[in-house]
Amino acid sequence: MAETIGETIVIDETKAGKYQVQVKAGTATFVVDEPKAAGGLGSGPNPYDLLSAALGSCSLMTVRQYADLKTWPVTRIRVKVTHHRAGLNGRDVFDRQIEIEGPIDDAQKERLKQIAERCPVHLTLTRGSDVQTTVMQTPMAAQPTTQCEHKAAMDEACAD
Repeated sequence: MAETIGETIVIDETKAGKYQVQVKAGTATFVVDEPKAAGGLGSGPNPYDLLSAALGSCSLMTVRQYADLKTWPVTRIRVKVTHHRAGLNGRDVFDRQIEIEGPIDDAQKERLKQIAERCPVHLTLTRGSDVQTTVMQTPMAAQPTTQCEHKAAMDEACAD
């Protein structure tokens, strides 16, 4: 696999609430916030919701890509992710349930489960990541970049 360039998203305060931020990812813009009970405006998902959404959406996309590649008669896929926290220093658990509709057999279901466990976000979470932090005092570039790295990683996950 070729060396990746990296993808950048940009997050900025909206000043509309204590925790509300605006995220720019590629051509998409959305709000992230905390619930009202936690002091936010309740105007968007919180960061842990986004982690669960990343796992669930990557799983669904990767399973769909594989099912289509194999021309299996999968008519619908739904993923539910529940995030369990074990405190700041504990190991988190993501409980992922995948509902697959269509006339497929048990071997195909098992293979789709294996493919879900190869989805790029699943691998990122289970392998762990390194995070590097730099504090900037001068303005940084505020434009997101997209290299389609996720799609390339899904292609790799679906390769037999």
